[in-house]
Amino acid sequence: MDNTKHVLKLVVLAVIASIGALSAAHAQENTKSLNLSEAIATALANNKTVKLAKIDGNITVANYQQTEAIFLPQADLSYTAMSTNNPLNAFGFKLQQGIITQNDFNPALLNHPGATPDYMAQLEVKQPLLNMDMLYMRKSAEKQTEVYRYKTQRTQEYIIFETTKAYLGLQMAYDALKVVTEANQTAKYVYKFTDDHFKQGLIQRSDLLNAQVYVTSVESSLAKAQSGIRNASDNLNLLMGQPAGIIYTIRETASINADTTLKIFANRSDFIAMQKAIEASGLMIKSSQMSYLPKLNAFGNYQYNDSRLTGLGANAYLVGVKLSWNLFNGNNTKHTITTQKLERDKLIIELAQQKDESQMELEKAYRDLSDATFEMGKDQLAIDQAAEALRILQNRYQQGLVNTTDVLAAGTQLSQLKFALVQAQFSTNLTRAYIQLLTATTTKLNDQK
Repeated sequence: MDNTKHVLKLVVLAVIASIGALSAAHAQENTKSLNLSEAIATALANNKTVKLAKIDGNITVANYQQTEAIFLPQADLSYTAMSTNNPLNAFGFKLQQGIITQNDFNPALLNHPGATPDYMAQLEVKQPLLNMDMLYMRKSAEKQTEVYRYKTQRTQEYIIFETTKAYLGLQMAYDALKVVTEANQTAKYVYKFTDDHFKQGLIQRSDLLNAQVYVTSVESSLAKAQSGIRNASDNLNLLMGQPAGIIYTIRETASINADTTLKIFANRSDFIAMQKAIEASGLMIKSSQMSYLPKLNAFGNYQYNDSRLTGLGANAYLVGVKLSWNLFNGNNTKHTITTQKLERDKLIIELAQQKDESQMELEKAYRDLSDATFEMGKDQLAIDQAAEALRILQNRYQQGLVNTTDVLAAGTQLSQLKFALVQAQFSTNLTRAYIQLLTATTTKLNDQK
């Protein structure tokens, strides 16, 4: 019986060990090391927003390719079977089939023909020659492809910014975890010292309770910091098109650089996209104006007519050129042009407004960067002073010269200052990344690619 219990115990321990090993392996598989450049490259390759922008661009290219129809011929092949006793149509069928005889002019047959069949195979061809409105519509469609090409570029720039922001958030989460871990070590030290002295009857129970509360608070912050890492990792997973659940570690600390003397450039991709949209709108106005002009198109058909289903008896062709001119369409074209001009003017104002807003945001970003840089310097100086103050209080606490509350307050103050420095570093890097987004140009993106 004892041997059986011993064996069962070994089996249970083996199963527990196997489960632990599998869990550890699974956790290791879901943890990856990452740097900022890798995150950006992965996001540009897999981000769904970027893919959608590229699809929109491909749609405009396909729409532009459809306008090739204004140059290319259209051909239709048809086979028609008919039968009639209508005098006019019956005579026409025989005439097309080339089987008219002297007897067909008999008034009795002309007025009361029997059922007359006709089987016609026909090839129809239409060839556009000169349609000025369609030419300008094609040019407008070509401009639309440029619009979406620059829109896609701006989408990529925005995804770069968002990925940088997410990576900086992950970096801040790890920095916060480091601060909380240090605070946790301090809290455990204070609690152990307090507990030892309480057991010796040297301090009051209230001091021990304060130390316990402090430890509990720090442990709660530690759990939140770990959750912050998981949240930041999930944000990166979404941006990079990766499955949720992968936890990332920081391979190298990212530090963003930005030129603080730049201004908003007119060749920023979203500005160019809107300018191209204005040009496309102007071409559509020109297309509507050209619809007042006549259109010139050629047409032709070749056909076989026979009284038999499989016959190819008589053949004939018809070719011609058609000049058409729409003289009046109820002022529809006039009002369409008016609407198109108003839409173009609206785009012009929106572009000017967007440039003004971007310049205002850039100036604000420069001020925010200056404030964050100044705050970093002050926080670092305050941390050095708070760390020295905590060291002095800990020494005096060991000598019984200060109470537990003073040490805990000093530790809390040091942690808060370290948190403030971490947040200031995050704000500084994020503001620099935003300045890069605001001052991005097409040349910069192409160089980065």
